Amino acid sequence: MGTSAEGTPGVTTSAELTSHAYGKTGIWLIGARGSVATTAAVGLAAISAGLANATGCVTEQESFGSVHLPNFADLVVGGHDISGVCMAKRAESLVESGMLPLHLFESVRSQLMEADQRVRPGYDPAQQSESQTEVARRLARDISDFKHSNGLNRVIVLDVASTEAPVAPIPEFADADLLLAALEDPARSVLPPSSVGAYAAILAGSPYVCFTPSTALNVPALRELADRHHVPTAGQDGKTGQTWLRSVLAPAFAARGLRVLSWAGTNLLGGGDGATLADPQAVSGKLQSKNRGLQKLTGGAVTPLHIDNVQDLGETKVAWDHINVEGFLGSRLTLQTTWSAYDSMLAAPMVLDLSRLMALAHAAGEEGHVSALGFFFKDPWGSDEHSFANQTRNLVEWAQAASARLTVGTRSLDQ
Repeated sequence: MGTSAEGTPGVTTSAELTSHAYGKTGIWLIGARGSVATTAAVGLAAISAGLANATGCVTEQESFGSVHLPNFADLVVGGHDISGVCMAKRAESLVESGMLPLHLFESVRSQLMEADQRVRPGYDPAQQSESQTEVARRLARDISDFKHSNGLNRVIVLDVASTEAPVAPIPEFADADLLLAALEDPARSVLPPSSVGAYAAILAGSPYVCFTPSTALNVPALRELADRHHVPTAGQDGKTGQTWLRSVLAPAFAARGLRVLSWAGTNLLGGGDGATLADPQAVSGKLQSKNRGLQKLTGGAVTPLHIDNVQDLGETKVAWDHINVEGFLGSRLTLQTTWSAYDSMLAAPMVLDLSRLMALAHAAGEEGHVSALGFFFKDPWGSDEHSFANQTRNLVEWAQAASARLTVGTRSLDQ
């Protein structure tokens, strides 16, 4: 039975409720040594140590004041990666690019090196001789070992790895038994790496978030397996900048009764993302994800979006939009926007938010796609809602309701 801050028997405090419900929560990052994961780890360490505010974290806003979430200091980072460049070295490169402040990085260097000690080798198909079933089991063991060795109540798995090219469907994708049989064959690589990582999370019983446009759980048979394991899931493709702005502007035009005639856009980016998306196959999935929501919001008035690799931009992403709108009596309204930001700085707080909110979903007994988390994604699983204002309302209402259920359940256990 809990006590109040004054020691009153029978009254459970907010801090005690949070402690009972969550304990320590793990964040397992697929692509742990990349820019997004490293920035999130630096930010988490800085916030936990009181060196930085949680600016950009949605879960720190007043509307979440009554929502019980894991404390930042109770989040522990680990992950998978095929890169041999440690998180501290990656952070040094982000400092050199001008993205991370040197003094902040130096203040949390030891925490970052500690987090990197919890990173395990990921799945590289080019270096693998075992079956994908064996790979998934190995990855799942890594997640389970991370959970037990760090005394964690749960582990949230988030895919923040590089974008993959879309894969063509095969019969195994539609039948769980066929898929499982195919995964046992070491001569076949049926699933792309993102889907193998998702399968590993399922086997480990961990909530899973896909922050990329890669295939992941977009395999019906794999989705069925996730349902069998009763894990909450969320995705897909983090809505960090240009698409977020589009999801604000497009409903505003509609609300004013204005008709969008065309909406053209261009992305310029460098760094690892720019190099990855220079591949025409890899970029095709990203373009589909970025355009799908806007097409729905505007009734299809979208011209192709271009993504260009400009390596000297480094970690900076630049986005242009040209919007042509029909107004009263056939008049024309034109809006042009320019967006320039460090994309990893936009993504990192979202990673922390999603970790906290998925911990809430898991603790509250959620299963399957958590549609309210579509707030964070370009192509949300389990939801056709793309208007940012509506997504915001849905997220807050869901979080408050889930937290209320969790509070009732925790108090019942406490009594």
